[in-house]
Amino acid sequence: MPFVKVLTTEADTAQPKVKSRTAIALTQDTIITNKADTSVLKDTTNKKIVDSSITSLNDSAKVITIDTLSFSQDSLAAQVQYNAEDSGVLIMSTRNFYLYGKASTQYQDLKLDANTIEYTQANQMIKAFGGVDTAQGALNKPKLVQAGSESISDTIFFNMKTQRGLTLNTFYKEDDIYVQAQRLKKVDKEVAFGYRTTFTTCNLDTPHFDFRARKIKIINNKIAVSGPANFEVEGVPLPLAIPFGIFPLNRGRHSGLLPPQFASNQDFGLGLEGLGYYKVLNDNWDITVRSNIYSYGGWNLNIQPEYFKRYKYRGNLNLALQKTKILNSGTISKSEFTETSGFFITWTHSTDTRARPGTTFSANVRAGSTKFNQYIPNNSYQNFQNQLSSSITWNKIWDQGKYNLSVAGNHDQNNNSGLINIRLPTVSFSATTIYPFQRKEIVGAQKWYEKLGVSYNGTLLNQFSFYDSAFNFKNLLDTAQWGVEHRVPITLSLPPLGPFILSPSVSYGERWYGQRIMRTWNPDAKKVDTSILKGFNTAREMSFSLSFNTRIFGTVNFPKSKGIKAIRHEVKPFVSFNYKPDLVSKYYSTVQIDTLGNTYRFSELEGGVIGAFSPGKFGGLSFGIDNLLEMKVKDKKDTAATATKKVKLLDGLSITSGYNYLADTLQWSPFSMSLRSTLFGKVNITGSASIDPYNIDSLGRRVNRLLWKDGKVGRFTNGSLAISTSLKSKSKDDKKTEDRISPDETLTPDEQLAQLEYVRQNPSEFVDFNIPWNVQLSFSLSFYRTLSPNLKDYLTQINSNLNINGDFSLTPKWKVGGGGYYDFKTSKIQSLTMFITREMHCWQLAINVTPVGLYRSFSITLNPKSGILRDLKINRSRFFYNQ
Repeated sequence: MPFVKVLTTEADTAQPKVKSRTAIALTQDTIITNKADTSVLKDTTNKKIVDSSITSLNDSAKVITIDTLSFSQDSLAAQVQYNAEDSGVLIMSTRNFYLYGKASTQYQDLKLDANTIEYTQANQMIKAFGGVDTAQGALNKPKLVQAGSESISDTIFFNMKTQRGLTLNTFYKEDDIYVQAQRLKKVDKEVAFGYRTTFTTCNLDTPHFDFRARKIKIINNKIAVSGPANFEVEGVPLPLAIPFGIFPLNRGRHSGLLPPQFASNQDFGLGLEGLGYYKVLNDNWDITVRSNIYSYGGWNLNIQPEYFKRYKYRGNLNLALQKTKILNSGTISKSEFTETSGFFITWTHSTDTRARPGTTFSANVRAGSTKFNQYIPNNSYQNFQNQLSSSITWNKIWDQGKYNLSVAGNHDQNNNSGLINIRLPTVSFSATTIYPFQRKEIVGAQKWYEKLGVSYNGTLLNQFSFYDSAFNFKNLLDTAQWGVEHRVPITLSLPPLGPFILSPSVSYGERWYGQRIMRTWNPDAKKVDTSILKGFNTAREMSFSLSFNTRIFGTVNFPKSKGIKAIRHEVKPFVSFNYKPDLVSKYYSTVQIDTLGNTYRFSELEGGVIGAFSPGKFGGLSFGIDNLLEMKVKDKKDTAATATKKVKLLDGLSITSGYNYLADTLQWSPFSMSLRSTLFGKVNITGSASIDPYNIDSLGRRVNRLLWKDGKVGRFTNGSLAISTSLKSKSKDDKKTEDRISPDETLTPDEQLAQLEYVRQNPSEFVDFNIPWNVQLSFSLSFYRTLSPNLKDYLTQINSNLNINGDFSLTPKWKVGGGGYYDFKTSKIQSLTMFITREMHCWQLAINVTPVGLYRSFSITLNPKSGILRDLKINRSRFFYNQ
């Protein structure tokens, strides 16, 4: 039974009253007990340890007493918890206390473990020693833990009152730094000095690398500073040295310089990248400033403030200024350099829903010069990012969610064409469904008319458009457009008719326009002239529908099968009778488009910020069917005889179309198809297609002739197919993999995206050697028909690409990987990256090569894994701009 005890304060050590002061001589380690005496100190095992009054064994003997250990003058500020596996000895005369065998003490935030611990109460000095075992060598070395720091030594001398101490042959850990010192002196609770020290971030007893310095100073949770230090690898000194070392140990935010990285670029010249400063403004704000400087004269400046207030808001702003100066080495040009300037701004903001319930404000802004992304080196993802968009939204909900008001500003731009659209403001208001005939207090079943509901949706849009190369304020006002849309849906829920559900509805829509586009044939210029008439215009649309839908189930069982147990098919058909009068025919006109007399029907309201209603009246039906297919198979992972699991074969396969009884021609609507499936839980498949049942003329326009009369199904006018999968081998250690991929919940979504972007740019630094191989494949195919600029014929656009990423282990310590993007339209590899990396425990070697893309590059990097030494790297990089 281990010896366990609590050293108490002076309140627990009062002197007992004695009848006699006659004493006898005793040895220092003598402990005498008397069965008849009840005034004793007991340990937690209820065994008598020390008598406060020692009595002889017969009645005639004198009463002998010994003074107890007094704490009245030198008592500690708190109790000391202690225990020992072997024993504890208290020497009265010298007031020393010894613990033997896996001893442990706890005083406030200080914890000490050792083989032997000696405590001298007179000066509150603790001495701790390790043991020696003939088979195991050193045994139970002293271990001291205080204020988040930990040290293991051969010998420890420590004063509990002054918090000063001296340790010999100490192994010390502070955050990611491991320090071994011949002598380590603690001058107070926070500061320690080391003599003849080695420090490293490798956690092995014999580290792969270290820095050897004569002196080092460590301030807990703040900083470690060393004098001149020599670099060693595997204990072998190298002719490399640093004049001093500064290692931040702050676990929280702290201001400081951001060290740069040397870069060599054929197009930009020599440079320093990432040079900057991080400043903590207060508890809620900080700012990061980084810059890239190149010898040819180019530079880049990033200013990024971040802010966060708990339960209120959080966000960050990034303003990037860019001056690019590229050497024209591979092209014939009048000037030696190509120079451009640009900017880019990113802003994200979100409010906590608890700050003002019912009111939110959010922002997601990405805007800048159209050529900015093109001149970012070694970032193929941003080089080809040509679509940018922004949104700033204020939203208000009141009356228990019945009403919703949203005011937003939006922006989108195309970096290829240079066209920028700004929609400001966009105001949306909606009211949830109101039941005007419903009783205030419902008693019993509801009447059918009480389920009649009316709702409202309204939107106000304003848009300005301009090209970044030809921007001026007058042109901006000329392109201003506005529009308003109102929607009033009316619905009614009727009781089911057996397996059928009936849903009648009425919808009214109205749109207001600020302009009309007039097109006329110009016989002199032999082209179509376009003019814009400003003014207030309105268009309306109404529709009536009555829909029937149901669900049909079918199951086929296979009782004798050992694998497939059953296949289940679910069919969800629907039929809807619709009527829509033609209320917008006055805005449609037929215009001659060429000298041959061909014509085209245009809407005067199309091309605006709000689209035009479709022409013609519709009176007919819409129909469709959706399918779900799944099967039940034997679960091989479950040993139970009846254990099964569901496997989905089709998540959905739908076909929809319609027929217009009121149309003179082209009565059939195009057939729309969609497919959703996840095969074997690994392969994701999505597809869609539109099939037109009518033929076309020589110019690609629909004519009233059904293709199925000619034995054809129809014409595919547009469609898409996307297939993706992610495959990987079984992990060698599931626990390590789970720890690796667990998300950091303390990061904002934008910070997580930035982190993913860094991983995308530096895949070799984030490979998982615990997984022997993995691969991600995605293929996409899309096609569509669009009207050509001459307004006569149609063009078919086909796009398809293949994206591959993955890696595999050549050996347990070598891994090769890469990724590529192949465009089938151009029959070219648009992007290709490859890497090979070597796992070296506390170091990592990475070789990255990008032979294809706007920027071609290669880099060789050797760096420690520790975050503290992330800037200590040997790097050789070359970049080539593909002009």
